[in-house]
Amino acid sequence: MSLLSEISNRDMELFREYLDTEVRISSPTSDIKLVADFTEYNPLHNGHYHCMKVARSNVNDALFVAVVPGLFERSGRGIPYILPREKRAEIAVSLGADVVVEGPPMGLMGSGQYSLCLCKMFKALNTDFIPRGYNPLPGFDEILKRISMGHHVAPKPYRIVDKTTGEVLLKDKLKEDNYVITSFSNSLSKIGFDYAGKFIFVERIAGVSGTKIREAVMSGEFDSVRSMMPQKTIDVLTSDKDSIIFGKRLEDNIIENANELDLSELNLLNDKLALEIELQRPFDSLSEVLAAIPQGFSTHFRERILSVLENPISKKDMSRFIEKYPSQIRVLKYKNSDVLEVFKEKVNTENVSQ
Repeated sequence: MSLLSEISNRDMELFREYLDTEVRISSPTSDIKLVADFTEYNPLHNGHYHCMKVARSNVNDALFVAVVPGLFERSGRGIPYILPREKRAEIAVSLGADVVVEGPPMGLMGSGQYSLCLCKMFKALNTDFIPRGYNPLPGFDEILKRISMGHHVAPKPYRIVDKTTGEVLLKDKLKEDNYVITSFSNSLSKIGFDYAGKFIFVERIAGVSGTKIREAVMSGEFDSVRSMMPQKTIDVLTSDKDSIIFGKRLEDNIIENANELDLSELNLLNDKLALEIELQRPFDSLSEVLAAIPQGFSTHFRERILSVLENPISKKDMSRFIEKYPSQIRVLKYKNSDVLEVFKEKVNTENVSQ
């Protein structure tokens, strides 16, 4: 069995386990500060490392917890990660994270679903501080100021709105990193999480390109991007090539599911899209399935649909998963046993697993 098949089978079992786990809320018994960062670490590069170091320097004697997207190893673009989350967690702890926990299944969710789950995770972690990288742009300082004040800032089509005051803060679209901050503010507000004074905004450093790093991974030539990554990341990428899953798909799963399932029941597929694909059955190859998926509203729409076909989860089950999330907090890696015990005392749940 391939590594990808092992991951898919294991993660589907974990997903079902989370659905069957009863949520157990508890009161924290530790007053230590907890810094929770959410990032893919795909892979962990100098930009991530810089954000981690700045956050740690801003909050002394705090637990640094990294929340990395988990189940099924698909990014928000629907594309396989470079390394499985256990490897990403290993790198993060070696560079300064105290605990790494499994985040929501990013690639199989809509952006709103993922953002909601992520916010619920931050609430369950009893988070005190949230570091987040941003790109400085005209007018964005005021947006960061409002979020720091705890205002409900939300992205709308072609504008950013302070819903606390009713003001339009910016009449424009935001690029990815900055958009994520406003989207996260919106989701945190919706679940009633008070984030006033909790964000640590870190200006992005120059000279790091995730695209170039991923291209280097595919070619196996790292000379041009060595300066963009910590040595630990380079060591794992060069010494453990069998763990690299970037660009790999379970093609037989996709073809079989596209041919056999009621696609309208799957998460992210509405009735119109499902029918468009089903009318072109049967499929004999991945390229035929890909061609049957119409171009969506985003560049990577087709890749996201392929990920759903690869690991099919129904709308009903995803809804239950989100409602209960996080029914348990799964620890992927931790610094030492003492740190793990303090972490368990800090979070708002009894369901901490490894």
